[in-house]
Amino acid sequence: MWSKKSTDAMSPRDATNLRDVMSPLEAGADRDTGWLGSSLRVKGDISGTEDLLIDGSAEGLIQLDGRRLTVGPTAKVTADINARDVVVYGYVKGNVRAKGRIEIKKDGSVVGNLTTAQIMIEDGADFKGSIEIDRSAAEEADKNVLSRVAGAGAKNI
Repeated sequence: MWSKKSTDAMSPRDATNLRDVMSPLEAGADRDTGWLGSSLRVKGDISGTEDLLIDGSAEGLIQLDGRRLTVGPTAKVTADINARDVVVYGYVKGNVRAKGRIEIKKDGSVVGNLTTAQIMIEDGADFKGSIEIDRSAAEEADKNVLSRVAGAGAKNI
């Protein structure tokens, strides 16, 4: 899944860290991950029901409700983004809405407005826009998780 070209500019440690980021948030969860390689360019809307790693360029709308989008270090994304979680190592121009968390890593750059329940911007990251903290989406997601856990617990009794 990882091409040499997409990790040439990174040290082996950085490449390993990027792979670690792509692992599922929930321990033991089985997640599918799509990948748009560094030599690929997409113009149009992207939607799906799996996590996505973009190393190339994308332009349009990215709709991954309930899933994670990672914008790799070689990526250039010009799009409005809707996802559960968004992690930016590369460049994003557009509005980003995440029900869970948005992370802009140290060499990442975002130009646009952010709406999320949690935000993390590392030292060295570039950001131009506004931030709106919307905890209602995160609280709803927490309720859904708790109800599933409670339902699973009841089945085991």
